[in-house]
Amino acid sequence: MSLLNSSDFSTFLVTGILGLEDMHMWLSIPFSAIFLVTLAGNITIMLVIWTERSLHVPMYLFLAMLAASDLGLSISTFSTMLRIFWLEAREMSFPACFTQMFFIHSFQQFESAVILAMAFDRYVAISKPLHYASILTSGVIAKIGVAILVRTMAVQVPAPILLRRLHFCRSNVLSHSYCLHPDIIKLSCSNTRVNSVFGLFVVVSTLGLYFVLILFSYVLILKTVLKIASFGGCLKALNTCISHLSAVILFFTPMICLSLLHRFGLKLPSHVYVLIANMHFLILPVMNPIVYVVKTKQIRDKVIRIFLKKRSGETHP
Repeated sequence: MSLLNSSDFSTFLVTGILGLEDMHMWLSIPFSAIFLVTLAGNITIMLVIWTERSLHVPMYLFLAMLAASDLGLSISTFSTMLRIFWLEAREMSFPACFTQMFFIHSFQQFESAVILAMAFDRYVAISKPLHYASILTSGVIAKIGVAILVRTMAVQVPAPILLRRLHFCRSNVLSHSYCLHPDIIKLSCSNTRVNSVFGLFVVVSTLGLYFVLILFSYVLILKTVLKIASFGGCLKALNTCISHLSAVILFFTPMICLSLLHRFGLKLPSHVYVLIANMHFLILPVMNPIVYVVKTKQIRDKVIRIFLKKRSGETHP
């Protein structure tokens, strides 16, 4: 025990991009650009939906929730990455690391729940179009949002509390530029069985369950669409799901790969884990607003109208 206490660490060291440490200042330029595009895209979507009363319908209210979670996820991850690139500041205290981990995984799970709610929205819109407005009222949307928030907090609050009881004496160097739960518990020299079981329970009961329910909703959507007589009608119905399907693919593909690799400890180079994590935590928040602006005519028209108004105001003072 005395040996353990004498070798305990008090801080973690987050990692930049391995092998490219000398280029961190140059790498900060594209990463800063991605961060600014993420902020601009998601804030624009939220403001457009907030200010345009015609967009106060379930589909766009869920999209605003998605943009909010993307915004939070981006801020939570880029904060330490840019500190590494600009200041070479890699050290993080345990409380700071656990707090960042809490917000990253909370926004991640909040987003997955919103994507599930959007799948339900698409199912109701396609299978019960005449009752859509009466089923998904503003009150129901508010209750869904509160339920998502409460469930997310309920499953995420125990994680940092359980981590506080662990000792870290093997190493304090994390694999990523931000703190993730599987990455932290791998550094512990204590018994991490409770943490691992809890982490697996959270993944299966939230992300895994949501993914299965999303697949089930699309089975029901396809079953409904195939009953439509005309081919044009089928395409029109499926076209309303393209943006949501893109969000599902962007979110779940790297997340599932990263979870499986961490959980089963496959012997792969560390940069593979970093690349997959960056695809999920950094690329996802910037791609969602781009996809929805490009594929959703109502959002695209409102954004174009806002910029045209700004230009006309600048040219005609």
